[in-house]
Amino acid sequence: MIITDWIHAIAGCFILLSLSLGVDCTGNPFFISRYWLLFTAFVGANLLQFGFTKFCPMGLILKKLGVPEHR
Repeated sequence: MIITDWIHAIAGCFILLSLSLGVDCTGNPFFISRYWLLFTAFVGANLLQFGFTKFCPMGLILKKLGVPEHR
C-alpha cells in the first residue's frame, strides 16, 4: 500500500471509531460523548483540504515511517 491508500484507510477507521463513540443511539454500548463528533468533523476537514492542497499531516508521518509514495 502507498501513502494515499494508508491515509484513506486510517481516516475511514478514525471516522467509524469516532462515530461509534459519539452517536447516542438507544442501547449503543460504545457511546462516550457527543464531542467525539468533533473529531469526525476534524478528519473530514483534513480529507477535504487534502483533496485541494495535496498536503496531509498523516502523510508526513507515514513518509517518515518509510511508507512508499508510488507503486
